[in-house]
Amino acid sequence: MSVRSKVAFAIIVEAAVFGLLLFGSAGTFEWGGGWAWMVLMFGGGGVVTVLVARRDPALLAERMRSPIQPDQPVWDKIFLIAMGVLWCAWLVLMGLDAVRFRWSAMPLWLASAGSALVAVSFWLVARVFLENTFLAPVVKIQKARGHRVISSGPYAVVRHPLYAAACIMIPASALVLGSWWGLAFSMLLIAGIVWRTVMEERELVARLEGYSTYAQRVRFRLIPHVW
Repeated sequence: MSVRSKVAFAIIVEAAVFGLLLFGSAGTFEWGGGWAWMVLMFGGGGVVTVLVARRDPALLAERMRSPIQPDQPVWDKIFLIAMGVLWCAWLVLMGLDAVRFRWSAMPLWLASAGSALVAVSFWLVARVFLENTFLAPVVKIQKARGHRVISSGPYAVVRHPLYAAACIMIPASALVLGSWWGLAFSMLLIAGIVWRTVMEERELVARLEGYSTYAQRVRFRLIPHVW
């Protein structure tokens, strides 16, 4: 199967799963926030995918590899499985909360702010993907691809800009979907990202030449002037 076919198949499956979890738990397709979020996620993701396919097809091929790989630390395999389960539970919770049982009532302006933040997060994601050709979906050193430290663009501001974008996108998504319970649950997902950031840095310091020097120069991991 070609890379393009893999990408198309992955997008279709992901959209089907996300839609089933959201609208299945909501019990209806009449959910404006749910459709808005799907358009934002797959519209933004589609734009990023097209950009990467044109500018860096080798990175796209790397991103299409399995999330469980032989040269990946065991802790990262466990982490990705756990985060996948939590992500699915999060989507189900928001469908139940915002629509089926209507536990939450979120003002339209806050949902609109969430939509803007999701768009901003995808802009940052695009910047990161176009800057770092070694942005594998798993924690590993890509010796065959000549893995080296990337310190330009967003990486000159924080050491993990993709994770920073995710920390914006996740709670913003809960706002778009109108779920206060989803917003609270998103803190658990962010905690997982923070944990992976720390663990990944240990691997990079130990195994990627020049990373320690880079970490001394760019002091902040996710939030400028904070952490």
